[in-house]
Amino acid sequence: MPNSSIVSEFLLLALADTRELQLLHFALFLGIYLAALLGNGLILSAVACHHRLHTPMYFFLLNLALLDLGCISTTLPKAMANALWDTRAISYQGCAAQVFLLVFLVGAEYSLLTAMAYDRYVAICKPLHYGSLLGSRACAQMAAAAWGSGFLNAVLHTANTFSLPLCQGNAVDQFVCEIPQILKLSCSNAYLREAGLLVGSACLAFGCFVFIVLSYVHIFRAVLRMPFEQCRHKAFSTCLPHLAVVSLMVSTGIFAYLKPNSISSPSLDLVVSLLYSVVPPALNPFIYSMRNQELKDAVRKLFLYVLIKHQYC
Repeated sequence: MPNSSIVSEFLLLALADTRELQLLHFALFLGIYLAALLGNGLILSAVACHHRLHTPMYFFLLNLALLDLGCISTTLPKAMANALWDTRAISYQGCAAQVFLLVFLVGAEYSLLTAMAYDRYVAICKPLHYGSLLGSRACAQMAAAAWGSGFLNAVLHTANTFSLPLCQGNAVDQFVCEIPQILKLSCSNAYLREAGLLVGSACLAFGCFVFIVLSYVHIFRAVLRMPFEQCRHKAFSTCLPHLAVVSLMVSTGIFAYLKPNSISSPSLDLVVSLLYSVVPPALNPFIYSMRNQELKDAVRKLFLYVLIKHQYC
């Protein structure tokens, strides 16, 4: 077995070899990051400022926007800095912080998406009980449970991963620090304990996914029985985007963390990581607002208010 060594920094994956491509990656990531900041920021402002949006669905959407802002701010700024300054280094503490925040925010977001599926199920299948089942206290408890479960999961995985001795150098084959990439650097079979924890987390995630799918089976059955086309259209417009986001996160997340090393490659790992950590935070604001007239009206009023206030200042 190779001797373990003390690692003070890690080297992230270089996205390009030439300076021109590095600057192109920087510009691309900057555009995605600014779009995510704008979209999620507008959702936060619209929901916070308009009393008509103070409902359980928009409360969960506000929490989702917060998590998306945190998630994309964990991954892209460091990648942009490395591309701009032509470096690959990230400190040991910075890598641990990145792993912790990524696991925390992605896990909390997935738990929140599960709560959002339950919200849609109650709203469509049990509308007469909606107020009693999803009052303000129940919504706050569900959101707190989502954030809390993500935090505890992140503490467990981060502490376990970074307690492993490292023998395989410090080069991480990914643009961001991820648990599977750190495990590749560990000594011999020392990683098996964390691998077992990852399998357990994946089983819990799959259980949540089954709950979400069953919820939507009942939702779609109820929607198809609705007598008015407009009602069916509104229900599908709010449910289908949510199901698409969940499917993308589950499929790419489980593949990223549980795929065998035999099919692993830097390019494949990069694409999968982008699909679960960058694409959802950037697209969620547009997916949830594109077919949501109430949210679009609130954003439009927010813009008008800012413009009018600016004219009179």
